[in-house]
Amino acid sequence: MRTTDIRVRDLYFEYEDFRYRTPIKFGGVALGRVTLLNVRMTVESAAGKAATGFGSMPLGNVWAYPSRLLTYDQTLGAMRFLASRIADGYRLCGLSGHPIDITHQLEPELLLAGNDFTAIHRPSDPVPKLAVLVVASAFDAALHDAYGKLHGLNCFRTYTREFLPDDLGHYLGAEFNGLHLDDFITHEPKPSMPLYHLVGALDPITPEDVTQPVGDGLPEHLAEWITRDGLTHLKIKLNGDDLGWDVERCVRINAVAEDAQRARGVTTWWYSLDFNERCQNVGYLIEFLQKLRERTPAGYDRVQYVEQPTARDLNAHPENKMHAAAKLKPVVIDESLLDLESLKLSMEMGYTGVAFKACKGQTQTLLLAAAAQKYGLFRCVQDLTCVGASLIHSAGLAAHIPGVAAIESNGRQYCPTANVAWDAKFPGVFTITGGSMNTALLNGVGLGAVS
Repeated sequence: MRTTDIRVRDLYFEYEDFRYRTPIKFGGVALGRVTLLNVRMTVESAAGKAATGFGSMPLGNVWAYPSRLLTYDQTLGAMRFLASRIADGYRLCGLSGHPIDITHQLEPELLLAGNDFTAIHRPSDPVPKLAVLVVASAFDAALHDAYGKLHGLNCFRTYTREFLPDDLGHYLGAEFNGLHLDDFITHEPKPSMPLYHLVGALDPITPEDVTQPVGDGLPEHLAEWITRDGLTHLKIKLNGDDLGWDVERCVRINAVAEDAQRARGVTTWWYSLDFNERCQNVGYLIEFLQKLRERTPAGYDRVQYVEQPTARDLNAHPENKMHAAAKLKPVVIDESLLDLESLKLSMEMGYTGVAFKACKGQTQTLLLAAAAQKYGLFRCVQDLTCVGASLIHSAGLAAHIPGVAAIESNGRQYCPTANVAWDAKFPGVFTITGGSMNTALLNGVGLGAVS
């Protein structure tokens, strides 16, 4: 072991359950609850110094393990099974090194946990790789957090050659020889970042849309959110299988935004579009963008990028190439992004950008963020309705990866009760003012969430 290296000494994990304030729709499924996986991991150095890290992530089974054949509780149960197997993998691995070394070496074994569940329980839909990555991300986060705490540094200061001497070729292949991770991240977070506010497919747009007020003091419709938080970035969820509804939804949202921004004296704001993979083909997306431009040219111009519009299995749908659509707007890969191979395949299919998520792992995200920069791709960091420590983790990635212009945080809309204990400790992170998040705070030891 190098003097800076660590090994895992012990860990434990537990769950927290929360109800959503209002439901959110993923891929046609309305979701009203979330289970957090919380991990505490103790590591030690060669000299016997120890530190304990914390990692947390929403299990997000509707997104990570979508199924029309299995119930919510069945896919959630599968991901709980994965947590037990992944915990054993880290606890018993005996590996030493930097967290990126440990997780990179361990990942092939961790991925077998999904195969184990499928072989034992024979579910109607096998466990996808994405579900394993989501579960493993909480353990990887705890490992990075512990490493930073052991050295008394923010994690993003531990990716230098002093701590991580191998170049990126060691992890990503020969074309990355001579390049180092430290060249593709910043040591200090951006001081502030505009926030992308989610406009869900079920969310009220106007006062007339509010049929059952929540009555908890938070905004009830879009104009109230824009005014309260000073929003300048809106992420619009669309159906992907009803062209008329999708176009009309965007036209209405743009009209409400124009009125609200005019009252505030704001002239510049942006949209991102998320079809949750439900477009049957790329032709749907192109027709949608053309019709949107016809109905509201200004609204069309405000579209900054489009998240993955078609099915996540790129190999099964080689016909869904994005070259023509990407000439209109950047099209970013999201659910399909699992590794370097899938990133390269997406580029071959015409995708021009990448959506990173903390729920795919700190290790994996940092390596792929370096690759995306080398390839000159558009970059954004997306949310999984992260709350508490998982939002600090996600925001930290966005604030340290060059080229990411805005940050998504929709936990404050749908699950604010999970953020209550964090709000006072991180002013301006969980409560938004001026449309931006205070990311200057994301420089504490470890991942910065728990001291």
